[in-house]
Amino acid sequence: MSIDILKKNLSERLNLSRRSFLKSAAAGSATLAAGGLVELKTAKEAKAFAYEPYPTDDQLETVVTSCAHNCGSRHMLVAHKWKDVIVRLSTDDGRYQRGGHFGKDSNDEPQLRACLRGRSYRQRLYSAERLLYPMMRVGERGEGKFKRISWDEALDIVANKMVQIKDTYGPTALVDQSYAGASYGVLHKSDQIEGLLGRFLGMFGCRTSSWSVPSYQGTTFSSRMTFGTIEDGNEDDAFAHSKLMIMWGWNPAYTFHGGNTFMYMRMAKQRGCKFVLVDPQYTDSAAAYDAWWIPIRPNTDAAMMAGMAHYIFTNNLQDQGFINKFCQGMDAGTMPEWAKDKENFKDYILGKYDGEPKTPEWASKVCGVPAKDIIKLADMYARTKPAALKASWAPGRNAYGEQYNRMAAALQAMTGNIGNLGGCAEGVGKAWHAEAVAYPYDQYSNIWFQSIKSDRWAHCVLNYPNVKREEIGLWQREDNTDGQIPNIKGIFWQGSDWFNQLTNINKEIEAINKLELVVCMDSTITPSGLYADILLPIATHFERHDVALPWYKGHYYIHRPKVIEPMGESKSDFQVFTELAYRIGGDVFGKAYNPKANRDYFHVDEHVDEAYLREWWEQKVMHHQHVDMSWDEFKQRGVYKFTFDQPHVAFRDQVENGTRFQTPSGKIEILATQLAQITDWKRTMYGYEIPYIPKWVEPWESLNSPKTAKYPFHLVSPHPRWRTHSIFNNCSWLRETYEQEVTINASDAKKLGVKTGDTVEVWNDRGKVVVPAYVTERCMPGVAVLHEGVWIDLDENGVDRAGNPDMLTLDEPSPAGAFAYNTVLCDIQKTDLEHRPGWDKLATSRAHVFRRDL
Repeated sequence: MSIDILKKNLSERLNLSRRSFLKSAAAGSATLAAGGLVELKTAKEAKAFAYEPYPTDDQLETVVTSCAHNCGSRHMLVAHKWKDVIVRLSTDDGRYQRGGHFGKDSNDEPQLRACLRGRSYRQRLYSAERLLYPMMRVGERGEGKFKRISWDEALDIVANKMVQIKDTYGPTALVDQSYAGASYGVLHKSDQIEGLLGRFLGMFGCRTSSWSVPSYQGTTFSSRMTFGTIEDGNEDDAFAHSKLMIMWGWNPAYTFHGGNTFMYMRMAKQRGCKFVLVDPQYTDSAAAYDAWWIPIRPNTDAAMMAGMAHYIFTNNLQDQGFINKFCQGMDAGTMPEWAKDKENFKDYILGKYDGEPKTPEWASKVCGVPAKDIIKLADMYARTKPAALKASWAPGRNAYGEQYNRMAAALQAMTGNIGNLGGCAEGVGKAWHAEAVAYPYDQYSNIWFQSIKSDRWAHCVLNYPNVKREEIGLWQREDNTDGQIPNIKGIFWQGSDWFNQLTNINKEIEAINKLELVVCMDSTITPSGLYADILLPIATHFERHDVALPWYKGHYYIHRPKVIEPMGESKSDFQVFTELAYRIGGDVFGKAYNPKANRDYFHVDEHVDEAYLREWWEQKVMHHQHVDMSWDEFKQRGVYKFTFDQPHVAFRDQVENGTRFQTPSGKIEILATQLAQITDWKRTMYGYEIPYIPKWVEPWESLNSPKTAKYPFHLVSPHPRWRTHSIFNNCSWLRETYEQEVTINASDAKKLGVKTGDTVEVWNDRGKVVVPAYVTERCMPGVAVLHEGVWIDLDENGVDRAGNPDMLTLDEPSPAGAFAYNTVLCDIQKTDLEHRPGWDKLATSRAHVFRRDL
């Protein structure tokens, strides 16, 4: 219909010209002016509904469930549903646990309140980007052209191609890149070690695993070398007893590491705790707790900590009694007999070996923090008991990031702040131990034929067979396949958007086109999905039966019933892998993979999932953890909250009762036994030598590098509050509140001629992104901040118009596995290039890209 015809029709229907409208309006005004209101007898009572009929709360069914992502906690969501539609989401209000009532909220059983991400999940559930049907690529990878196919077609394609790839290229040809992004529970688990995909590909006999965790691999390495475990965290109620809290690279307002963190830290503040922030940014957490802000050059944290250690040692402020009893290699007196000829930490700090004492003045030149501030902080930390040095993960996401975490552990130990209430040994920060696995965890789990560092798959593909094992972090095997370079021809993304999230995206784009099979299993069409051959629609946690685990902190379980039926043709990961097992290997493979299921599990899953979960609860939770709540009562209530006699403190038992640490020496290993005894580094997963004591190692890019002549800014990419990595990027409710932008200091902006809202390009040799600028004094000069996780949106020249910092990151191997997300130099300038805010500002859907009938 033309616009002229539309105007004519409207005019005829309304029979109202501009002249008659003005005339009527004037008459109406005169009537009102005369003191009378015109009664329109034909008027009806106005009623506005979102849809008809609009149910009231007492008409809605209420179902307890939870969040599902690795955002720092997994807390309660309460779904209010009308028939099979979730109308709204609320959260814990105290009434659901045993003995609960509306408003109950105590230190022992705090409410498990969801954050703004969880509360917005309904928009993700009903998103226009929701993947509802199996799809097959019909265009080029990354072009976004797919056609709908049946499940039979999709699974046949995947199964046949898997068999062909295995037969042609051998048992290393398929890469497992599952992660805990969108499919994590005790039964439906995407995980590198205990996951459903790893079990499936391992039993199939073709799997190269990905051994490194992007968020905290350097931290994991440090905790295992130092303490023998990653369970080095206190439960967050212990923070309420701290007298000094050093938030080193930690912004708990954005990344909780326990959902009630802020409450307990507020309690500490009320009791007189002093707060310090060491970070290139003045964060919201610093503002909330009136913290002393110490700006530090990115990637120099280990140097500043070495300067603190020097001050503590030279002023004899260390807790020597604790050191002598619990530490190995802290000083000459704690060296084991077999290592008498090796370096100890104290003498390294004092400069005995290299002639360079790591004084506060030396550290100041490296990290940019005035020596007087390093001294002041060191003195505060050494003299305040108990004190919590919370060494967060972000500074470990750097080249040689493990040295920062190991240096932090040395400071924690030398001041005796480990194993005591209010202190802190945290690196990884994992606290209370949950019973995490409900499906069969047996001899078939975590089988792999090679294992490489997660973000080196593209390097391996592009350079095969001319790849050195140290270049890809090849794990040592105790058989004749040790050293064999994987011939990668296919990749599975399950519960992960790793194509969007790993380092050096342009290198991944180059590598992806050399693969023969790319499968993406997700509930949403993500950037990873755009580069897939087959998209498999996976049910969300609202559409399958499971139990939620706390994420590293928190002591509770939350029941996750099937709140609504799966939308479209969605299936659970467990259903998909079970059906693929039957198609590939018949009853032998199918029954071995999923012992409680028959072939009809793909269509009817309730009784099977229920059987696994009930068995897990009764045989593991009730038996091992002495829970007296039955499975049926747990289902009815929706939550079980553990209560402890005293706050959970990592290594309390070792310090108070003399239990051995889980290290070879049974002590806190400042000198790591395992590292000190390695003779051939190339035959390890690390590939390159790692110091056996904590040391300052110069990163390959920093503000101290001569590369700043070309790229003068150091870019860091912290986690945003409004996404969980890349999850929720297409949620307009959150996008209306926050925007993807690069934060720069006001003095830098003045030199660049940039003001807030200007579009700038940020680039280096690896890529270029276009984003708006945000100018502030809350970021130190020379540093740029660009939050991770935004969905890439490339123009014809490969420039990312959305602003993903991983277009600029480098995938070089950091020996202990740390991902160098924050080891990035770049330049910035005002630009006329297009920024595509997409979901960021306009809240517009690009679903038409994926809905073509081809």
